[in-house]
Amino acid sequence: MTTITGRLPGATEWFQRATYQRREQLSRLAQLGELVNSISQLVHMVQCERGASNVWLCSQGKLYAPECKASRGLVDENLAVLLTLLNGQAPLPGSAVCERIAVALQCLETLPALREGVTQQSITAPQAMEHYSRMLRHLLSIVPQLNDSIDDPHIAGRFVALFSLMQGKELVGQERALGAIGFTLGFFDDETRQRLVDRIDGQQACFDIFLSHSRAGVQEAFAQNCLPGLETEQLRRVACTRQPGANGGNVALTWFTLQTSRLEHLRTLEEGVIADLMLTVEERLRSENDLGRLSDPDEPLAPYPDKPLLTLVRQQAREIEQLSRQLASLRDTLEERKTIDKAKSVLIAHQNMSEEQAWTALRKMAMDKNQRMVDIARALLTVKNLWPVIPKE
Repeated sequence: MTTITGRLPGATEWFQRATYQRREQLSRLAQLGELVNSISQLVHMVQCERGASNVWLCSQGKLYAPECKASRGLVDENLAVLLTLLNGQAPLPGSAVCERIAVALQCLETLPALREGVTQQSITAPQAMEHYSRMLRHLLSIVPQLNDSIDDPHIAGRFVALFSLMQGKELVGQERALGAIGFTLGFFDDETRQRLVDRIDGQQACFDIFLSHSRAGVQEAFAQNCLPGLETEQLRRVACTRQPGANGGNVALTWFTLQTSRLEHLRTLEEGVIADLMLTVEERLRSENDLGRLSDPDEPLAPYPDKPLLTLVRQQAREIEQLSRQLASLRDTLEERKTIDKAKSVLIAHQNMSEEQAWTALRKMAMDKNQRMVDIARALLTVKNLWPVIPKE
C-alpha cells in the first residue's frame, strides 16, 4: 500500500492559478469601472437632451431653446469621451458586450438626423422621445454584460444594485418626458396615461432591487433626496386621473423642474454608487494580494476559520444564483422592449402606420387577446415575411 505524504503533486500550482484568476478578474473589473462611469454620464446627458427636446417640440419652439443647445453640447462632449475610452480600451470580456457596444454606437449615429427633426419640428414629441429612449436602452444594455464573469457575490450584488439604479433612473427620465408632453399640450390621452403608470410602477420595482443590495447609508441618501415629493405626487394624480387643461406651459415647467431635480439627485447617488463599487473592487484586490502573501501554504483556508467550507460554498452559490435571476429579469425587460420596437417597425413598414399608431395597435391586440404585448410582438415578427410592404406616399 502506497502512503501519500505532503501535498499532492500539482496542488500548489492550482492554488496559484486560482489566486491569479481572482486577481485578474478584479483588475479587469477595476479597469471597466471607468467605462461604466463614462456610460452613465453619457446616459444622463442624453436624458437631459430628451427632456429639453420634448418641451421644445410641445411648446412649438417657444420654450427651452437654450437648454436644447446646451444639452446637445454636453452629449457631444461625453460621447467623445466614451469613444476615446473605447478606442483605448483593453480587450473586453466576451463578444456579447462588444455587440452591445456596436449596437449602441450604431443607434447614436442617428443622433444628427434626430436633432435636425427636432430643430425643424418635423417630428412629434412622442416620436422624438421614442428615438432618444431607444438610444438609452442600447447604452444601458452594455452595463449588465460586464457583470457576467464576477464570482464574488458581494461585488455582484453591488453591480446588480448599480444597474437597477440606472434602470430606475431612466424610467424616471421617461416619466419626466411623458409628463412634459401631456402638461405642455394640456391633455393626456389613455395611451400616454398608461405609459406614465407603467414607468412609475417600473421605476419602483428597480429601486426596490437597488435598495435591497445597498448599505444603510445609501438607503438613507435615497430616502432623503430621491423619492418624489408631495408636489410631484399631486401632479402625478392630475396626469393619471384628469386633464390638466391649457395653462401656457406653467404646469409643464413646474413638472419638468421637479423631475429634473429628482434626476440630478439620482445622478449624484449613481456617481457615489459607482465610486463605492470601484472602491470595493480595489479593497478586494488588495485583500487578495495580502492573502497571497500572508496565508499559510499548509492552511489555505486559514483566513476563514469561523466559516465551514461547505456552508460558505452553499451560501455563495445561493447568493450568486439569486443575483443572476434578478439580473436576468432586468435583461429580459430590455429584450422585451427591443422585441416590441421591432414589431412596431414591421407595422410601420408593412401597414404604413406611424409609431404612435403602431404602439396603439399592438396594445389593442394584446388587450383583445388578453396577452402580454411582447407575446403579440413575437407572434407578429414570426409572420412578418408574409406581409407585403406598403410603399409610403
